[in-house]
Amino acid sequence: MLKDHPVDVVLLSKDLDASREFYEKRLGLDVIEATDTAITYSSGNTRLKVTASTVGTKDEQTQAEWRVLDLRAELEELKHRGVEPENYDTDELKTVDGIADQGDAWVAYLIDPDGNALGIGQAK
Repeated sequence: MLKDHPVDVVLLSKDLDASREFYEKRLGLDVIEATDTAITYSSGNTRLKVTASTVGTKDEQTQAEWRVLDLRAELEELKHRGVEPENYDTDELKTVDGIADQGDAWVAYLIDPDGNALGIGQAK
């Protein structure tokens, strides 16, 4: 049964070199496997695969989200690595210092070099 097996997140990239710099250097993920067409990273007990694409991501919704225990601490670490969370001020989403209150969780969003929206969430 599928429910008994892990599932990997797969993101599309038009520039694997830029993606590699972002995910390894900026986010600090470890490479499990790398080929000319894909890079697979370790993140907790899951894997994130970035795959070469000629079109990249066409969707603006969140493609992947990390669940963390201390969102502010994670954002501080990312800021030291040169990554700033996105800021929003819309009817649907408003952030303060890059963090949105989603009712049951606090969430921050990052955008990778290919426009993939990445979330980081902390349950309340």
